[in-house]
Amino acid sequence: MTMQEAAEHADEILDRTFDVVEPAVHWTHGQTIEGSCDMSRRRAVMTIVSPQRRGNFIGVVERHWKKEGFRQTGVSRSTKSPATYFQTPDGFNVRLLVGSNGQMFFKVATPCVEKSSVAPPKSETVGPNYAGGPIPDPDVKSKFWSDTKPIPS
Repeated sequence: MTMQEAAEHADEILDRTFDVVEPAVHWTHGQTIEGSCDMSRRRAVMTIVSPQRRGNFIGVVERHWKKEGFRQTGVSRSTKSPATYFQTPDGFNVRLLVGSNGQMFFKVATPCVEKSSVAPPKSETVGPNYAGGPIPDPDVKSKFWSDTKPIPS
């Protein structure tokens, strides 16, 4: 597998993940980081996810990743910056991290693959694309994800 093929696979993982988040959220591409034999793709959620709904958001993603056959490799239960870490059966590492401002950050890191050039992601963002520049704090309100009332059980 080349770095470009790995990048496309990483994009597919992210696309499928965002497809299961309902209601849909606004997101932007983050940086693509290339190493000597690996690379990573990143995305940031631009929808405000309230502290009361963050656990629900993380739960949706974790259930999807488990259904996809990903193995959980770690979790941070930090109240300020929780995170969940998984690995795909083919060795890609995926992460969802809540940043200090409450923004959700996704990362997919590839295993070591054959060096090649890597094109920018083809997936269209939902909202402005901040790739290549600083990503602002989330600024899109959602009736569901931004609500400060916990979801009733």
